[in-house]
Amino acid sequence: MAAALMHNPRMLVFDEPLSGLDVLSARLFRDLLNELAAAGKAVLYISHVLEIVEQLCGRVIVIAEGKILADAPPSELTTLMQLPTLEKVFSHLVRQQDTRSAARELVDVMRMA
Repeated sequence: MAAALMHNPRMLVFDEPLSGLDVLSARLFRDLLNELAAAGKAVLYISHVLEIVEQLCGRVIVIAEGKILADAPPSELTTLMQLPTLEKVFSHLVRQQDTRSAARELVDVMRMA
């Protein structure tokens, strides 16, 4: 990270950057991202942890099967789709709403074995 920031880049790309970090390091990283964005840096943050995306990102692009399904601020997506969280918006957009049934089916298959 230090090596990347040393050259004062205009854009930074992070792919799942919080993976494996302890709580304090993750908090420091989130604060750093906010400071970088406030300093005018473009930050591309790629993550499947939608709660963090909802907190950090000013704009979210949902991509599934190579197609852009949504491109808007997180609060706008939840408002437009009348859903309480970005996770529910994502599930609706990619048509994977009934994860509980899928989990039950997996457990049923395990019981048969």
